[in-house]
Amino acid sequence: MRYLVVLEGNAPATPPPAALMEGIMKLGEEAARAGVMLDNGGLAPSAAGALVSADATGVTITDGPFAESKEMISYSLYDTRTKEEAVEWTRRFMALHAEHWPEWTGEARVLKVMGPEDFAAPPAGVPS
Repeated sequence: MRYLVVLEGNAPATPPPAALMEGIMKLGEEAARAGVMLDNGGLAPSAAGALVSADATGVTITDGPFAESKEMISYSLYDTRTKEEAVEWTRRFMALHAEHWPEWTGEARVLKVMGPEDFAAPPAGVPS
């Protein structure tokens, strides 16, 4: 099962400590060796993005930055056997932040990416 983890946070004015970055690199290497890390990357501040909305009146495009107090900072895409396994990789990632950058606050959302297993098979005799 694939899980998308999105990190949101309030970054202090200081850059992340070197020990945190080293820990993140080691954890990423471990996840890649375990075959569960499919992709990951940092995200630019919302000022570099846009919000595209749709409703009955049409489509609206709003350039960033967005009003939310937290910024989306990074993402990871895991392929794990269970949700609990994806949550554990995420817990370890967040624990590195708590240990090496205690003044930073944030949260990580673990979101299941839907796949064919999430949809019911068509009734017998109905082409798929």
